[in-house]
Amino acid sequence: MLSPKRTKFRKQHRGRMKGNASKGNTIVFGEYALQAKEPTWLTSRQIEATRRTITRYVKRGGKLWIRVFPDKPITARPAETRMGSGKGAPEYWVAVIKPGHIIFEIAGVPMNIAKQAMRLASYKLPIKTKFIIKNSLENKL
Repeated sequence: MLSPKRTKFRKQHRGRMKGNASKGNTIVFGEYALQAKEPTWLTSRQIEATRRTITRYVKRGGKLWIRVFPDKPITARPAETRMGSGKGAPEYWVAVIKPGHIIFEIAGVPMNIAKQAMRLASYKLPIKTKFIIKNSLENKL
């Protein structure tokens, strides 16, 4: 699963997910892409499950790009712990996703296979997504 090798700080604030994505909202590498329609945190487990679904469906054909990286640590406290005594230890890593952000890109496969692979992949994600094509007029969110 994806996680950073090292970070400047062990723990982060939770932050807010206001507005649409201003970076990472266009297709750069592939021909087809899966675009987020809602804000969320994607865990490294969700990203890995989605990646496996796509690669299995296209039978390891074509090329897949993962456009998100989980670099935000999420902390959790042990069960049945009293209040106070600081923040919990980092438990897992998430990628902050805003509406319009491209999550996956794929190239080198026919459009119907890419569309079906992205449809199966979207079932693994906790948000609504959209299948988009490079240089298509409906890419605008």
